[in-house]
Amino acid sequence: MALDGIFLHHTVKEIKDFAVGARIEKIYQPNKDELVLSLRSREGAKKLLLSARASSARVCFTDYSLENPKTPPMLCMLLRKRLGNAKITDVYQIGYERIMYIEAEAINELGDLEKLVIISEIMGKYSNIILTDSNGIIIDSLKRVDMTMSSQRLVLPGVKYELPPKQDKLSLDDAKTEDIIEKIISNPAEKTLNKAILESIIGVSPIVCREIEYFVSAGKELTNKNLSENDIAKLKYHLDKLRATAEEVSGTAVSVSRSDGTPFDFSFMNIMQYGSAAKIKRYNSFCELLDKFYYEKDHLERIKSRSQDLLKVITNSISRLSRKINAQKAELEQSEDREHLRICGDLLQANIYNIQRGATEVTVDNFYDENNAPVTIKLDPALSPTQNAQKYYKDYQKAKTAQTVLKGQIEKALSEIEYLETIFDSLTRAEGESDISEIRQELCESGYIKRQNSRQKPPKALPPHEFMTSDGYTVLVGRNNRQNDKLTLKTASKNDLWFHTKNIPGSHTVIVTNGDDVPESSILEAACLAAYHSKARMSSQVPVDYTLIKNVSKPQGAKYGMVIYVKNKTVYVTPKMIGRQKDE
Repeated sequence: MALDGIFLHHTVKEIKDFAVGARIEKIYQPNKDELVLSLRSREGAKKLLLSARASSARVCFTDYSLENPKTPPMLCMLLRKRLGNAKITDVYQIGYERIMYIEAEAINELGDLEKLVIISEIMGKYSNIILTDSNGIIIDSLKRVDMTMSSQRLVLPGVKYELPPKQDKLSLDDAKTEDIIEKIISNPAEKTLNKAILESIIGVSPIVCREIEYFVSAGKELTNKNLSENDIAKLKYHLDKLRATAEEVSGTAVSVSRSDGTPFDFSFMNIMQYGSAAKIKRYNSFCELLDKFYYEKDHLERIKSRSQDLLKVITNSISRLSRKINAQKAELEQSEDREHLRICGDLLQANIYNIQRGATEVTVDNFYDENNAPVTIKLDPALSPTQNAQKYYKDYQKAKTAQTVLKGQIEKALSEIEYLETIFDSLTRAEGESDISEIRQELCESGYIKRQNSRQKPPKALPPHEFMTSDGYTVLVGRNNRQNDKLTLKTASKNDLWFHTKNIPGSHTVIVTNGDDVPESSILEAACLAAYHSKARMSSQVPVDYTLIKNVSKPQGAKYGMVIYVKNKTVYVTPKMIGRQKDE
């Protein structure tokens, strides 16, 4: 899966058709790897996403709104200063290299017109976004590269911009097809045909090379060393066809998905190599394909990176509590044998005058046993017989007290783990920085983390997710524990219906009944939503309890999101998004 040079060539044309003549209205930097340029032209407004993320580097128009940090990063401030209201004059690509250039004219501080160039290098983990002046001098970049990182190519302010080192490959825009075939065949190592093509041509991804091999081989196993004249003729035909597609920018944006609908690759040409094992979807736009293909993946990575410290705190706390519970359970098992200690004390007390001082053990008849069988009791030679008996009584009382205390401590620890798992579940379903900030606030108030800045304002409370059932009833779903409490205990009316997955961490879900008798179809839809917004999202036949809000209460001193309920019914559903989401 890679955005190759020819795919980028098609994307550049799409971007150029809209962007040239447009002005850069706003600039955002949602995170350390991405920039968003808000463009406006006579045709309207669009957002251009420039990503240098290692696993999903790309440039495309996006329809998704990315949440921005409260304080813009320094690079974002610099770009706003230099590129604010700049007019884009050109968008181009040199050959089929994975580098896109955006030229813009802007007014500098002196009122003079200056030319600036935004360079997007799409090269996996080496991807970067660089701003240069008209002379090619680097103003700044998303990722700075100094001598400690590379001795061949520096990317630092004030340094002349240099292209990345060239690969030993031929390009379709200036090499003859015969020369490319000769390079494929003359590769000193014997390789499968698709790998030999990949190592010989610039601008093609592995999926394109495999597609060419698929048509040339016709089911045979081909290498660059066993090509027949007929194979070479077919190879030439498909390379010429590939060249025409690139030159005429006549490709089709297609994504390739598994049988379950999960996309795993894309290309600028129709893909036949998987046969019926994969599904092919065509898009009207190359930007649309990239935007939809990478959004979900990037969204999960963004949330994971922003919440990494919180996930660590939660997992460490759960691990610590689990170890504590295991130790307490082992101690509890020992205390359950306390009756033996009391019996030993009684037997010693009954035979006190038959025990010699300094003895290490004594054997006496056990009158608690039906057969009066003798039992040997260990003694502390440093203690008198009476003191030994008292010691067994004290150990018995200690074990008895320990059992009561340990049971309470274990229950408390289990309850705390249950609470932490609800936070963990909320965190895995967080959709943005605001969601994470609310969860961070909850962990601060619960004492698991320290507030970094006491003067910092608490995050603005988000509204619950809001859906509508097919029968027209509003369904509210809490985003986290704090919001669950507010939704259940304050927002909902006593005759609204409340839903929650049975013994599984998840969101509180409420149907706003307006005093009506809610039809069964809406009840099942709300249950599906409750299951979807829970730890059991990927399961099937999930039990969901539901009852009236008036049957739900919060025990005194209970943590956020922890409630008890009565008079409930249970339905079993498969988690899925049901109904129309109203707030997003």
